[in-house]
Order: sequence, then C-alpha cells, then structure tokens
Amino acid sequence: MMPDLTAYLWIVWLVLALLFVIVELLTLEFTFLMLAAGTLVGGLGVNLLGGPWWLQVAAAAAMSALLLFTIRPLLLRALRRSSGDAKTNVDALYGAGGRVVAPFVDGAGSVKLDNGETWTARPVAGVPDSGLAPGTRVIVAAVRGATVDVAPASTLHEREADHG
Repeated sequence: MMPDLTAYLWIVWLVLALLFVIVELLTLEFTFLMLAAGTLVGGLGVNLLGGPWWLQVAAAAAMSALLLFTIRPLLLRALRRSSGDAKTNVDALYGAGGRVVAPFVDGAGSVKLDNGETWTARPVAGVPDSGLAPGTRVIVAAVRGATVDVAPASTLHEREADHG
C-alpha cells in the first residue's frame, strides 16, 4: 500500500523555501527571497490550514508573484538609494577641512585634517604664509603626493560668493 504523499507536502515547502534562500544568498537580487516568502506564506500556510495540494501551489504562486511585483521593486530602490558612491583614499581629501597645527615657513607647514590625519601642507597660489597661522581653518584644494595644498576656509567661501 502506498502512503499518501500529500501528508508530507509541508516538508517539500520547507525544503523549497530553504533552497530559495540559499540561491538568494548567492544572487542578492531579492528575487529568490520573494519566492521563498511566497512558498512559506502561500504553500506552507495553506498546507497548515488543511488546503488541498493544488490550492497550496496556487497560493504559493500568487503570493510569490505579488511579492515580486510589489515588495521587490521597493527593496531594490531603497538599496540603490542608500548605496551612494563614497569617496575613498585621496579622493576623499579634496574639499576636506582641517586646522593648521604648525606655522608655515618657506611655503610648508602642517595641518590636521578633520579625519584625524596630519599632513604636510603648502598654501595654494596667492595665499601668503602669514595667512595660515596655527589654528586657522583650512580646506584641502589639491593633493600632491604626501603634501596637500590648502587655502583658508574664509578665502574659499569668498571666492565661491564672487563666482556664485
């Protein structure tokens, strides 16, 4: 005598959901996550409520489709919105603020940037050494090797106001 395999259909729904989650971890596109959720909510849910196998399959398909076309686009949009291009390394230094920590002598001094790093610095063209006394707020205008070119923050704001 053959056992009624529909009595064990709940195991099939769990295994299918687990497989979908594993594939989702490899793809990271939320497609298989929506299929897994549809499988659990639709297929396993109807199974636990005592529905026939064809209703379980239909509920799983309908729930998966609903999630794929409603929730997935929202998740993808939120994910892409929050992952802006973050500047790193030297690119992150352009426009960074800081303070002069050592007086400028013969065109070279020392500044501590807002990120905590201390750099050898030179004033940008047109800024005298005397305009960069210790404690002066500066902005990084350029990076040249291990040296940054800086300008007083007030000078840059004045230039932007003149051009703006």
